[in-house]
Amino acid sequence: MTKLKEEMIVPEGWGFVDTVDRRDFLKLTGSGLLVIFALTPPDGVLRPVWNPAGIQRPSPDFNAFVHIGADGRVTMLVGKIEMGQGVMTSLPQLAAEELGVPLASVDVVLGDTELCPFDMGTFGSLSVRTLGPVLRAAAAEARAVLVQMASEKLGVAPADLEVKDGIVMSKSDRSKRVSYGELTAGKRIERRLDGKAALEAVANFKIVGTSPLRRDAIDKVTGRAKYSGDIVPPGALHARIVRAPAHGADMMTVDTKAAEAVPGVRVVRDGEIVAVLHQHRDEADKALKLVKATFGSPPSMLDDQSIFAHLQASAPEGRAVAQDGSVENGEKAATQIVEQKYLKGYVAHAPMETHSAVASVAADGKVTVWGSTQTPFPLQTQVARALKLPTEKVRIITPFVGGGFGGKSASQQAIEAARLAVAAGAPVRVVWDRTEEFFFDTFDPAAVITIRAGIDAAKKIVSWNYEVIGAGERGSQQFYDVANHRTVVRGGWNANQNGMHPFGIGPWRAPGANANTFAREVHIDLLAQKAGMDPVAFRQFNLTKNARMLRVLQAAAEKFGWQAGVAPSKRGFGVALGDDAGTYVASIAHVKVDPSSGAVQVLRVVCAQDMGVVVNPAGAMQQLEGCITMGLGYTLAEEVRFKNGVVLDKNFPTYHLPRFSWVPKIEGVLLNSPDLPAQGGGEPAIVTMGAAVANAVYDAVGARVVQLPLTPERVKAAMV
Repeated sequence: MTKLKEEMIVPEGWGFVDTVDRRDFLKLTGSGLLVIFALTPPDGVLRPVWNPAGIQRPSPDFNAFVHIGADGRVTMLVGKIEMGQGVMTSLPQLAAEELGVPLASVDVVLGDTELCPFDMGTFGSLSVRTLGPVLRAAAAEARAVLVQMASEKLGVAPADLEVKDGIVMSKSDRSKRVSYGELTAGKRIERRLDGKAALEAVANFKIVGTSPLRRDAIDKVTGRAKYSGDIVPPGALHARIVRAPAHGADMMTVDTKAAEAVPGVRVVRDGEIVAVLHQHRDEADKALKLVKATFGSPPSMLDDQSIFAHLQASAPEGRAVAQDGSVENGEKAATQIVEQKYLKGYVAHAPMETHSAVASVAADGKVTVWGSTQTPFPLQTQVARALKLPTEKVRIITPFVGGGFGGKSASQQAIEAARLAVAAGAPVRVVWDRTEEFFFDTFDPAAVITIRAGIDAAKKIVSWNYEVIGAGERGSQQFYDVANHRTVVRGGWNANQNGMHPFGIGPWRAPGANANTFAREVHIDLLAQKAGMDPVAFRQFNLTKNARMLRVLQAAAEKFGWQAGVAPSKRGFGVALGDDAGTYVASIAHVKVDPSSGAVQVLRVVCAQDMGVVVNPAGAMQQLEGCITMGLGYTLAEEVRFKNGVVLDKNFPTYHLPRFSWVPKIEGVLLNSPDLPAQGGGEPAIVTMGAAVANAVYDAVGARVVQLPLTPERVKAAMV
């Protein structure tokens, strides 16, 4: 184990907290091969539009690079961040594969705006899917350049050279060889990627497709890993900020005299921010309680019961995101039409690490922020604008992030820390407590989805009319064989149009797709029920044109041992299909329902995924299992209660996350698809959980629940 640790852990000085000093970095890159390549956001990529400060753009002169040093070590500098998804392991695998070097010789720096290339952020399961091909291309270009250099040095034609473990050697004369380190020693060579270097064939992969030890594993299980809240610059002060009791309630008066009288306490006011600062967090907490403030009335009178009628009344005009044929003509051909409304409440991110940031101001006015954020470059823009500084005077360093799930795309705490550090003239630490985390969360929005669909005498789906309010487009477009369909979206998770929501909303793991998949797949079960068909057979019957989806459905059914039966069969089996982040997924759940209470226990989940080339099988399976476990939360319990702008859930005694006792037996199937580039793995398996469990509940006890989460009260009320 010690040897593995030495080989796989990023060397001292690299990484997230003890990141490379700018001067040391310049020394490091003063010699060796520097491969520069443009990192342009691909078309169709979700953009973090919830960031009101806007987004930087890549510099046309210095965008990103892979560096190969005089010692032969490879350094990747990437704008992504590590929040447990494993990119600090999987991205180096891609580079090592293309370069032909041992994985242990590849180092990585992530999420540092001073050193890394521009990046929009870490979200949408995009790291391997969209950045991976760019890194592969850069590494392939570096290999091609080094082979050309070796050809000149050895007097051997490039076609007669091959690379193995960072050594370029002649195929016909093994004595003619030179290492990458020997080729780059004492030189500084800059090459701009022209896109012509050949990529390694998937069939020849030796590193991609394996599961090396995670680079963060040992530090995290031993407690050595550092997060933003662990950073303590000399003289740092804890800030506790006066908060409103409800969203939209403005501060009217504030009296800080009692707090100012406490030894060691400083009171800082910067615009609307009023904060008490102290060297010790507990003393700052005590001082905060001494501040007397009054607030106006919140503008919203909504609560978690009235919100659905409000959404329907206030949603903007719909826009069709998919349509074909004529829904009206399809309904004329239908022998049975089923219409149903589906509801889902607000869901919190509730990460174990609350939003945290530490800010420090240097003598030259440069501001450094260590932030728990998924979007360091957009945050750099936000901080610069808040402080009225040029972006080059702001550096964001992203240590390990303790869970994000989309919620740390917004980074209010980092802006607060930066403003207070400037105002106080000292480093400031802002670590939200759990109540602040729930209050300021950008929640997964509540949604109302209405589906009207019909089947004909042959049991084919002939019409599909779908309207989603609140959840947005992701996952809304169905993939079944339906000639006459229309999908209309009214409002989404990335914009609070018409004041639909009484507090902040934003992306939540597979934003919108959980609600949309729940509604679609429950409705498909309703149609199967009307057709008198087995739920799996009905899906297969209406999926003749979708080979990938049929493949994952068949794989899941075989692994589960599915036997045909018309629901409710009293077995407690439920199936759901989904596509997200380029990955196709099929899940089958087995549940047990307590008929006296309505409580649901998920006993087993089988999930099959087609995600193209699997870069790291163990990492992919961890993501699949994490999705299923996290999905139990929004499926069975997670729902934010609120009233008149006040978030009533302030901690975990009332907001229930999945517990170990909830976790079922999980069996994952990763299909081999070598002809398909690597697709997203961090979100697809979560989207099917709500529908698979809801359909299994109906199969078990005949209770058709059409609102998430499936609380015991709702299941009991739906039981016939």
